[in-house]
Amino acid sequence: MKTIQKFAVATVALACAGAALAQKGETVKMVRIDPLTGLLGPVGINQQKTYQFFAEKFNASNPAGVKFEISFIDNKLSPTESLNSLKTAIDQGARYIIQGDGSSVALALSDAVSKHNERNPGKEVVYINDSAVDPDLTNSKCSYWHFRFDADTSMKMEALSSFLVDQKDVKKVYLLNQNYSHGQQVAKFAKETIGRKRPDIQFVGEDLHPLAQVRDFAPYIAKIKASGADTVITGNWGSDLSLLVKAANENGYTGKFFTYYLQFSGTPTALGAGAAGRVYQIGTGHHNMGGQMAKWMEEFRTKYNDDLTSVNFAHVFETLSAAMAAAKSTDPVKVAAAMEGIKVKTFNGETEMRKADHQLQQPLYMGRWQKVDAKNAYNAENTGMTLASVKEYPNYVSSTPTSCQMKRP
Repeated sequence: MKTIQKFAVATVALACAGAALAQKGETVKMVRIDPLTGLLGPVGINQQKTYQFFAEKFNASNPAGVKFEISFIDNKLSPTESLNSLKTAIDQGARYIIQGDGSSVALALSDAVSKHNERNPGKEVVYINDSAVDPDLTNSKCSYWHFRFDADTSMKMEALSSFLVDQKDVKKVYLLNQNYSHGQQVAKFAKETIGRKRPDIQFVGEDLHPLAQVRDFAPYIAKIKASGADTVITGNWGSDLSLLVKAANENGYTGKFFTYYLQFSGTPTALGAGAAGRVYQIGTGHHNMGGQMAKWMEEFRTKYNDDLTSVNFAHVFETLSAAMAAAKSTDPVKVAAAMEGIKVKTFNGETEMRKADHQLQQPLYMGRWQKVDAKNAYNAENTGMTLASVKEYPNYVSSTPTSCQMKRP
């Protein structure tokens, strides 16, 4: 009898092991739809390298034992181009669609993916949003098939405003942002959130400018100086941030900048040494993360002669592979269900994909631009400068409530 019991237990164990490895060796086809040309092309190219780098790392080892195969389509930052690219990607067999640069594109893709899945049962796709941060994507326009891996605009502003509580030299703020959903939301949440925590701060000016079209920000800097602002808050990214801070340096504006995307390609070089100590970034990472990320950043620089700037992209692979292991499948329907509420131990602590709205809960960091030193040794774009963390915010600090009323299949 004991022999029979042992055999039965062994059989169950083997069956469980077989089920756990049901997806092992499968190839997961992913397509990222984002700009690779134009003024914002350098950001997209750097992010393409980042996905290629992390795919290689996680293909070597991940909980599901799958292989990630990722290709890229240039959408020229156009929602229309992106919708055409989505159809192409699906026709090519991709079941996981990635995008992040531009919330206007994200809103169009999220709606299109939801409609595709409703009309094509058995051919569902999952939309991985790595950096489009309009809060509507996980609130009024949330979708079951959309999962966001960046902290949204309101979450970052929650952390930024907490930092400003102790910055008593910040008294007059100018809001300068790109004229699309993300930039509009930065201005909106700045006034609401900072107004609640620092009602003494004055907003002395506000401008919205065309996305990726302005080549000379000197007129905007002149308006900022004339307003008497000691601080600028901007959600600008890519060339719109690089050219803004370049104009500030060239035209003698010495106030502070609080940004969302300082580390993106080209901006560190534009900042240079002249911006030391007065330009900040609130984000999901910084140049001196330590641990596993520090090793990855050095490997990335050696391989590509470039800086690894979008550290949160690692969470995409960490979360997807954990969900595939839990689902024992690469089927998007089963993986989407497994991702809801999943908690994963990552390079910077435990993250959680909140079930209510599919918004990743993760630590945020306030970084300050400064000279490289012994503690903060990463040399950004060989400038002799770096983004050093001055404050870390645990998941719960920047977590914001959601109004999402998710329709589940």
